[in-house]
Amino acid sequence: MRVLLVGAGGVGTAITRIAARRTFFDHIVVADYDLSRAEAAVAALGDGENRFSAARVDASDQAAVAALLTAERCDVLLNATDPRFVMPLFEAALAAGAHYLDMAMSLSYPHPDRPYEECGVKLGDAQFERAGAWEEAGRLALVGIGVEPGLSDVFARYAAERLFDDIEEIGVRDGANLTVDGYEFAPSFNIWTTIEECLNPPVVWEKDRGWFTTAPFSEPEVFDFPEGIGPVECVNVEHEEVLLIPRWVDARRVTFKYGLGDEFIETLKTLRKLGLDRTEQVALPGGTRVSPRDVVAACLPDPATLGERMHGKTCAGTWVKGTKDGAPREVYLYHVVDNQWSMREYGSQAVVWQTAINPVVALELLATGVWTGSGVRGAEAFDPSPFLDLLTAYGSPWGMREQ
Repeated sequence: MRVLLVGAGGVGTAITRIAARRTFFDHIVVADYDLSRAEAAVAALGDGENRFSAARVDASDQAAVAALLTAERCDVLLNATDPRFVMPLFEAALAAGAHYLDMAMSLSYPHPDRPYEECGVKLGDAQFERAGAWEEAGRLALVGIGVEPGLSDVFARYAAERLFDDIEEIGVRDGANLTVDGYEFAPSFNIWTTIEECLNPPVVWEKDRGWFTTAPFSEPEVFDFPEGIGPVECVNVEHEEVLLIPRWVDARRVTFKYGLGDEFIETLKTLRKLGLDRTEQVALPGGTRVSPRDVVAACLPDPATLGERMHGKTCAGTWVKGTKDGAPREVYLYHVVDNQWSMREYGSQAVVWQTAINPVVALELLATGVWTGSGVRGAEAFDPSPFLDLLTAYGSPWGMREQ
Protein backbone atom coordinates (compact mmCIF):
# COMPACT_ATOMS: atom_id res chain seq x y z
CA MET A 1 0.00 0.00 0.00
CA ARG A 2 1.20 3.49 -0.93
CA VAL A 3 -0.39 6.35 1.01
CA LEU A 4 -0.62 10.09 0.44
CA LEU A 5 -0.95 11.75 3.84
CA VAL A 6 -2.13 15.36 3.40
CA GLY A 7 -1.46 17.53 6.44
CA ALA A 8 1.71 17.54 8.56
CA GLY A 9 0.33 19.28 11.64
CA GLY A 10 -0.02 17.67 15.04
CA VAL A 11 -2.26 14.80 13.96
CA GLY A 12 -0.42 14.21 10.68
CA THR A 13 2.94 14.09 12.44
CA ALA A 14 1.57 11.69 15.06
CA ILE A 15 0.28 9.47 12.24
CA THR A 16 3.81 9.17 10.83
CA ARG A 17 5.24 8.22 14.23
CA ILE A 18 2.60 5.54 14.78
CA ALA A 19 2.78 4.15 11.24
CA ALA A 20 6.60 3.98 11.31
CA ARG A 21 6.32 1.11 13.81
CA ARG A 22 4.11 -0.96 11.47
CA THR A 23 4.98 -2.99 8.36
CA PHE A 24 1.67 -3.06 6.43
CA PHE A 25 2.50 -0.24 3.97
CA ASP A 26 5.19 0.30 1.34
CA HIS A 27 5.47 4.09 1.35
CA ILE A 28 3.83 7.21 2.80
CA VAL A 29 4.17 10.57 1.08
CA VAL A 30 3.72 13.32 3.68
CA ALA A 31 2.38 16.43 1.95
CA ASP A 32 1.64 19.89 3.31
CA TYR A 33 1.21 23.43 1.99
CA ASP A 34 4.29 24.24 4.07
CA LEU A 35 6.96 21.90 2.72
CA SER A 36 9.17 22.48 5.76
CA ARG A 37 6.48 20.97 8.03
CA ALA A 38 6.28 17.84 5.87
CA GLU A 39 10.07 17.59 5.78
CA ALA A 40 10.27 18.00 9.56
CA ALA A 41 7.73 15.21 10.11
CA VAL A 42 9.77 12.86 7.91
CA ALA A 43 13.13 13.89 9.36
CA ALA A 44 11.90 13.22 12.90
CA LEU A 45 11.54 9.53 12.02
CA GLY A 46 15.31 9.16 11.64
CA ASP A 47 17.74 8.43 8.83
CA GLY A 48 16.96 4.71 8.86
CA GLU A 49 13.31 5.20 7.93
CA ASN A 50 13.15 5.33 4.11
CA ARG A 51 9.46 4.51 3.67
CA PHE A 52 8.47 8.18 4.03
CA SER A 53 9.03 11.18 1.79
CA ALA A 54 7.92 14.81 1.84
CA ALA A 55 6.08 16.86 -0.77
CA ARG A 56 4.36 20.21 -1.08
CA VAL A 57 0.69 20.39 -2.07
CA ASP A 58 -2.15 22.86 -1.69
CA ALA A 59 -5.04 20.88 -0.17
CA SER A 60 -7.56 23.23 -1.77
CA ASP A 61 -6.22 22.48 -5.28
CA GLN A 62 -8.10 19.35 -6.33
CA ALA A 63 -6.23 18.95 -9.59
CA ALA A 64 -2.82 19.27 -7.93
CA VAL A 65 -3.71 16.69 -5.29
CA ALA A 66 -5.01 14.26 -7.93
CA ALA A 67 -1.81 14.74 -9.94
CA LEU A 68 0.33 14.03 -6.87
CA LEU A 69 -1.66 10.86 -6.12
CA THR A 70 -1.06 9.67 -9.68
CA ALA A 71 2.59 10.65 -9.80
CA GLU A 72 3.33 8.87 -6.51
CA ARG A 73 1.19 5.83 -7.44
CA CYS A 74 -0.74 6.11 -4.19
CA ASP A 75 -3.54 3.68 -3.39
CA VAL A 76 -5.14 5.82 -0.70
CA LEU A 77 -5.35 9.42 0.44
CA LEU A 78 -5.42 10.06 4.20
CA ASN A 79 -6.73 13.53 4.99
CA ALA A 80 -5.21 15.07 8.13
CA THR A 81 -6.24 18.66 7.39
CA ASP A 82 -9.10 20.68 8.86
CA PRO A 83 -12.66 20.28 7.47
CA ARG A 84 -12.36 23.15 4.98
CA PHE A 85 -10.33 20.88 2.73
CA VAL A 86 -12.47 17.75 2.92
CA MET A 87 -14.27 18.15 -0.38
CA PRO A 88 -11.30 18.96 -2.68
CA LEU A 89 -9.31 16.08 -1.17
CA PHE A 90 -12.31 13.73 -1.28
CA GLU A 91 -12.91 14.55 -4.95
CA ALA A 92 -9.21 14.38 -5.83
CA ALA A 93 -9.00 10.84 -4.47
CA LEU A 94 -12.01 9.77 -6.50
CA ALA A 95 -10.61 11.40 -9.65
CA ALA A 96 -7.28 9.63 -9.19
CA GLY A 97 -8.87 6.24 -8.50
CA ALA A 98 -7.64 6.12 -4.88
CA HIS A 99 -9.37 5.17 -1.66
CA TYR A 100 -9.92 7.96 0.87
CA LEU A 101 -9.93 8.37 4.67
CA ASP A 102 -10.64 11.41 6.81
CA MET A 103 -11.17 12.23 10.48
CA ALA A 104 -13.71 15.03 10.03
CA MET A 105 -16.46 15.28 7.43
CA SER A 106 -17.67 17.97 5.03
CA LEU A 107 -18.92 21.16 6.66
CA SER A 108 -22.45 21.86 7.83
CA TYR A 109 -24.48 25.01 7.32
CA PRO A 110 -27.25 25.98 9.76
CA HIS A 111 -30.89 26.22 8.71
CA PRO A 112 -31.45 29.82 7.53
CA ASP A 113 -34.64 30.37 9.54
CA ARG A 114 -34.75 27.79 12.34
CA PRO A 115 -31.10 26.99 13.18
CA TYR A 116 -31.86 25.61 16.65
CA GLU A 117 -34.78 23.42 15.62
CA GLU A 118 -34.11 22.13 12.10
CA CYS A 119 -31.03 20.92 10.27
CA GLY A 120 -29.74 22.84 7.31
CA VAL A 121 -26.88 21.16 5.47
CA LYS A 122 -25.61 18.45 7.79
CA LEU A 123 -22.05 17.31 8.40
CA GLY A 124 -21.11 14.86 5.66
CA ASP A 125 -24.11 15.60 3.42
CA ALA A 126 -21.85 16.66 0.54
CA GLN A 127 -19.90 13.40 0.83
CA PHE A 128 -22.91 11.11 1.08
CA GLU A 129 -24.40 12.77 -2.00
CA ARG A 130 -21.42 11.34 -3.90
CA ALA A 131 -21.76 7.79 -2.53
CA GLY A 132 -23.04 6.45 -5.87
CA ALA A 133 -19.98 7.71 -7.72
CA TRP A 134 -17.66 6.01 -5.23
CA GLU A 135 -19.61 2.75 -5.48
CA GLU A 136 -19.51 2.89 -9.27
CA ALA A 137 -15.75 3.46 -9.16
CA GLY A 138 -15.28 0.53 -6.76
CA ARG A 139 -13.45 2.78 -4.32
CA LEU A 140 -13.99 3.33 -0.60
CA ALA A 141 -14.31 6.66 1.18
CA LEU A 142 -13.99 5.76 4.88
CA VAL A 143 -15.19 8.95 6.54
CA GLY A 144 -14.83 10.08 10.13
CA ILE A 145 -12.18 7.57 11.22
CA GLY A 146 -10.38 9.51 13.93
CA VAL A 147 -11.19 8.97 17.59
CA GLU A 148 -14.47 10.94 17.64
CA PRO A 149 -15.83 10.25 15.12
CA GLY A 150 -14.16 6.90 14.42
CA LEU A 151 -13.34 4.81 17.47
CA SER A 152 -16.56 6.03 19.10
CA ASP A 153 -18.49 4.65 16.10
CA VAL A 154 -16.63 1.33 16.32
CA PHE A 155 -17.74 1.16 19.96
CA ALA A 156 -21.37 1.79 18.92
CA ARG A 157 -21.32 -1.08 16.41
CA TYR A 158 -19.60 -3.38 18.93
CA ALA A 159 -22.23 -2.63 21.57
CA ALA A 160 -25.07 -3.29 19.14
CA GLU A 161 -23.57 -6.60 17.99
CA ARG A 162 -22.19 -7.99 21.25
CA LEU A 163 -23.71 -6.30 24.28
CA PHE A 164 -27.36 -5.37 23.63
CA ASP A 165 -30.56 -6.81 22.18
CA ASP A 166 -32.29 -3.40 22.12
CA ILE A 167 -30.68 0.06 22.40
CA GLU A 168 -32.49 3.06 23.85
CA GLU A 169 -29.67 5.57 23.48
CA ILE A 170 -26.12 5.80 22.19
CA GLY A 171 -24.34 8.81 23.61
CA VAL A 172 -20.75 9.68 22.79
CA ARG A 173 -19.17 11.32 25.85
CA ASP A 174 -15.77 13.01 25.77
CA GLY A 175 -13.97 14.41 28.81
CA ALA A 176 -10.49 15.13 30.14
CA ASN A 177 -8.58 16.54 33.09
CA LEU A 178 -5.81 18.04 30.96
CA THR A 179 -4.07 21.23 32.05
CA VAL A 180 -1.53 23.34 30.15
CA ASP A 181 1.17 25.18 32.09
CA GLY A 182 1.73 28.83 31.26
CA TYR A 183 -1.46 29.55 29.30
CA GLU A 184 -4.83 30.91 30.44
CA PHE A 185 -6.47 29.56 27.27
CA ALA A 186 -4.78 26.89 25.17
CA PRO A 187 -7.05 24.43 23.31
CA SER A 188 -5.56 20.96 22.98
CA PHE A 189 -6.97 20.54 19.46
CA ASN A 190 -7.23 22.62 16.28
CA ILE A 191 -9.08 25.81 17.31
CA TRP A 192 -10.57 26.30 13.83
CA THR A 193 -12.32 22.93 14.11
CA THR A 194 -13.19 23.47 17.78
CA ILE A 195 -14.97 26.75 17.04
CA GLU A 196 -16.81 25.15 14.13
CA GLU A 197 -18.19 22.19 16.08
CA CYS A 198 -18.87 24.00 19.36
CA LEU A 199 -20.70 27.07 18.03
CA ASN A 200 -22.74 25.36 15.32
CA PRO A 201 -26.18 24.05 16.31
CA PRO A 202 -25.73 20.57 17.84
CA VAL A 203 -27.57 17.73 16.11
CA VAL A 204 -29.61 15.06 17.91
CA TRP A 205 -31.14 11.97 16.30
CA GLU A 206 -34.32 10.25 17.43
CA LYS A 207 -35.88 7.29 15.68
CA ASP A 208 -39.39 8.78 15.54
CA ARG A 209 -38.17 12.27 14.61
CA GLY A 210 -34.97 11.93 12.60
CA TRP A 211 -32.22 14.55 12.84
CA PHE A 212 -32.95 17.88 14.52
CA THR A 213 -30.95 20.64 16.19
CA THR A 214 -30.78 22.33 19.55
CA ALA A 215 -28.94 25.32 21.03
CA PRO A 216 -25.15 25.18 21.51
CA PHE A 217 -24.08 23.87 24.94
CA SER A 218 -27.59 22.61 25.73
CA GLU A 219 -28.69 19.75 28.02
CA PRO A 220 -25.74 19.85 30.46
CA GLU A 221 -25.08 16.65 32.39
CA VAL A 222 -22.30 15.49 34.71
CA PHE A 223 -20.59 12.35 33.44
CA ASP A 224 -18.11 10.41 35.56
CA PHE A 225 -15.10 9.52 33.40
CA PRO A 226 -12.85 6.54 34.22
CA GLU A 227 -9.18 6.13 35.19
CA GLY A 228 -9.07 9.04 37.61
CA ILE A 229 -10.52 11.76 35.37
CA GLY A 230 -13.74 11.88 37.38
CA PRO A 231 -16.95 13.93 36.99
CA VAL A 232 -17.02 16.45 34.13
CA GLU A 233 -19.98 18.51 32.95
CA CYS A 234 -20.76 17.68 29.32
CA VAL A 235 -22.95 19.60 26.87
CA ASN A 236 -24.40 19.04 23.40
CA VAL A 237 -21.95 19.78 20.58
CA GLU A 238 -22.28 19.25 16.83
CA HIS A 239 -20.39 16.08 15.88
CA GLU A 240 -20.29 13.52 13.10
CA GLU A 241 -21.25 10.47 15.19
CA VAL A 242 -24.86 11.66 15.38
CA LEU A 243 -24.92 11.79 11.56
CA LEU A 244 -23.13 8.45 11.12
CA ILE A 245 -24.30 5.99 13.77
CA PRO A 246 -28.03 5.94 12.85
CA ARG A 247 -27.19 4.97 9.27
CA TRP A 248 -25.84 1.56 10.38
CA VAL A 249 -26.79 0.98 14.04
CA ASP A 250 -30.33 0.57 15.37
CA ALA A 251 -30.99 2.86 18.35
CA ARG A 252 -33.85 5.10 19.44
CA ARG A 253 -31.66 8.13 20.21
CA VAL A 254 -28.09 9.25 19.41
CA THR A 255 -26.29 12.20 21.04
CA PHE A 256 -22.82 13.70 21.40
CA LYS A 257 -21.72 15.62 24.49
CA TYR A 258 -18.36 17.17 25.19
CA GLY A 259 -16.79 18.16 28.51
CA LEU A 260 -15.71 21.71 27.74
CA GLY A 261 -15.80 23.50 31.11
CA ASP A 262 -17.38 26.85 31.95
CA GLU A 263 -14.30 28.94 31.08
CA PHE A 264 -13.93 27.34 27.66
CA ILE A 265 -17.63 27.82 26.89
CA GLU A 266 -17.55 31.48 27.95
CA THR A 267 -14.48 32.11 25.79
CA LEU A 268 -16.23 30.60 22.76
CA LYS A 269 -19.36 32.67 23.45
CA THR A 270 -17.22 35.80 23.63
CA LEU A 271 -15.57 34.99 20.30
CA ARG A 272 -19.05 34.72 18.78
CA LYS A 273 -20.24 37.99 20.33
CA LEU A 274 -17.22 39.77 18.86
CA GLY A 275 -17.61 38.11 15.47
CA LEU A 276 -14.22 36.45 15.80
CA ASP A 277 -15.65 33.03 14.96
CA ARG A 278 -16.41 34.17 11.40
CA THR A 279 -14.64 32.57 8.46
CA GLU A 280 -15.58 35.25 5.92
CA GLN A 281 -12.75 37.70 5.31
CA VAL A 282 -13.01 41.26 6.61
CA ALA A 283 -11.13 44.32 5.33
CA LEU A 284 -8.50 45.97 7.52
CA PRO A 285 -7.27 49.57 7.13
CA GLY A 286 -4.97 49.56 4.16
CA GLY A 287 -6.99 46.99 2.25
CA THR A 288 -5.63 43.75 3.74
CA ARG A 289 -8.34 41.10 4.10
CA VAL A 290 -8.29 38.45 6.82
CA SER A 291 -10.57 35.80 8.26
CA PRO A 292 -11.27 36.55 11.96
CA ARG A 293 -11.18 32.86 12.83
CA ASP A 294 -7.79 32.47 11.16
CA VAL A 295 -6.52 35.40 13.24
CA VAL A 296 -7.73 33.72 16.45
CA ALA A 297 -5.97 30.51 15.39
CA ALA A 298 -2.76 32.40 14.64
CA CYS A 299 -2.81 34.08 18.07
CA LEU A 300 -3.14 30.82 20.00
CA PRO A 301 -0.38 28.25 20.52
CA ASP A 302 -0.17 25.35 18.09
CA PRO A 303 -1.76 22.39 19.96
CA ALA A 304 0.97 20.10 18.62
CA THR A 305 3.58 22.09 20.57
CA LEU A 306 1.85 21.91 23.96
CA GLY A 307 2.77 18.36 24.92
CA GLU A 308 5.64 19.26 27.25
CA ARG A 309 3.35 21.67 29.13
CA MET A 310 0.33 19.37 29.30
CA HIS A 311 -0.61 17.14 32.20
CA GLY A 312 -3.45 14.67 32.67
CA LYS A 313 -5.55 12.29 30.64
CA THR A 314 -8.13 12.48 27.85
CA CYS A 315 -11.02 10.05 27.46
CA ALA A 316 -13.13 9.31 24.39
CA GLY A 317 -16.00 6.88 24.68
CA THR A 318 -19.49 5.71 23.89
CA TRP A 319 -22.18 5.29 26.53
CA VAL A 320 -24.96 2.87 25.59
CA LYS A 321 -28.25 2.23 27.39
CA GLY A 322 -30.71 -0.56 26.54
CA THR A 323 -31.54 -4.15 27.38
CA LYS A 324 -29.81 -7.54 27.15
CA ASP A 325 -31.65 -10.83 27.71
CA GLY A 326 -34.65 -8.88 28.99
CA ALA A 327 -32.69 -6.99 31.68
CA PRO A 328 -31.70 -3.28 31.66
CA ARG A 329 -28.07 -2.62 30.83
CA GLU A 330 -25.88 0.45 30.64
CA VAL A 331 -22.20 0.45 29.62
CA TYR A 332 -19.45 2.89 28.76
CA LEU A 333 -16.86 1.77 26.18
CA TYR A 334 -13.84 4.03 26.36
CA HIS A 335 -10.25 4.78 25.40
CA VAL A 336 -8.00 6.80 27.70
CA VAL A 337 -4.60 8.28 26.83
CA ASP A 338 -2.25 9.74 29.44
CA ASN A 339 -0.32 12.71 28.05
CA GLN A 340 2.85 11.75 29.94
CA TRP A 341 2.74 8.30 28.28
CA SER A 342 2.09 9.56 24.72
CA MET A 343 4.84 12.17 25.01
CA ARG A 344 7.32 9.63 26.36
CA GLU A 345 6.48 6.92 23.82
CA TYR A 346 5.78 9.00 20.68
CA GLY A 347 6.60 12.64 21.36
CA SER A 348 2.98 13.58 20.61
CA GLN A 349 0.50 15.12 23.03
CA ALA A 350 -2.42 12.95 24.09
CA VAL A 351 -5.30 14.50 22.15
CA VAL A 352 -3.62 14.50 18.74
CA TRP A 353 -2.09 11.05 19.35
CA GLN A 354 -5.47 9.58 20.33
CA THR A 355 -6.93 10.96 17.11
CA ALA A 356 -4.03 9.74 14.97
CA ILE A 357 -3.86 6.10 15.98
CA ASN A 358 -7.29 5.23 14.61
CA PRO A 359 -6.78 6.01 10.90
CA VAL A 360 -3.51 4.06 11.05
CA VAL A 361 -5.37 1.04 12.46
CA ALA A 362 -7.99 1.44 9.72
CA LEU A 363 -5.31 1.65 7.02
CA GLU A 364 -3.82 -1.60 8.25
CA LEU A 365 -7.22 -3.33 8.16
CA LEU A 366 -7.71 -2.11 4.57
CA ALA A 367 -4.18 -3.07 3.52
CA THR A 368 -4.61 -6.60 4.84
CA GLY A 369 -8.10 -7.03 3.36
CA VAL A 370 -9.83 -7.41 6.73
CA TRP A 371 -12.04 -4.39 5.97
CA THR A 372 -13.24 -4.11 2.37
CA GLY A 373 -15.96 -2.21 0.56
CA SER A 374 -16.87 0.65 -1.72
CA GLY A 375 -18.94 3.79 -1.47
CA VAL A 376 -19.02 6.32 1.35
CA ARG A 377 -19.04 4.56 4.72
CA GLY A 378 -18.43 5.23 8.37
CA ALA A 379 -16.55 2.93 10.73
CA GLU A 380 -19.81 1.45 12.04
CA ALA A 381 -20.37 -0.16 8.62
CA PHE A 382 -17.57 -2.67 9.36
CA ASP A 383 -16.89 -5.53 11.77
CA PRO A 384 -15.69 -3.80 14.97
CA SER A 385 -13.79 -6.68 16.57
CA PRO A 386 -10.70 -6.66 14.29
CA PHE A 387 -10.35 -2.92 14.85
CA LEU A 388 -10.51 -3.19 18.64
CA ASP A 389 -8.14 -6.17 18.64
CA LEU A 390 -5.61 -4.30 16.53
CA LEU A 391 -5.92 -1.15 18.65
CA THR A 392 -4.91 -3.26 21.65
CA ALA A 393 -2.07 -4.83 19.64
CA TYR A 394 -0.77 -1.31 18.96
CA GLY A 395 -0.26 -1.00 22.74
CA SER A 396 -3.27 1.21 23.40
CA PRO A 397 -6.05 -0.95 24.90
CA TRP A 398 -9.67 0.10 25.30
CA GLY A 399 -11.93 -0.48 28.29
CA MET A 400 -15.55 -1.11 29.24
CA ARG A 401 -17.38 -0.12 32.39
CA GLU A 402 -20.80 -1.31 33.46
CA GLN A 403 -22.71 1.78 34.56
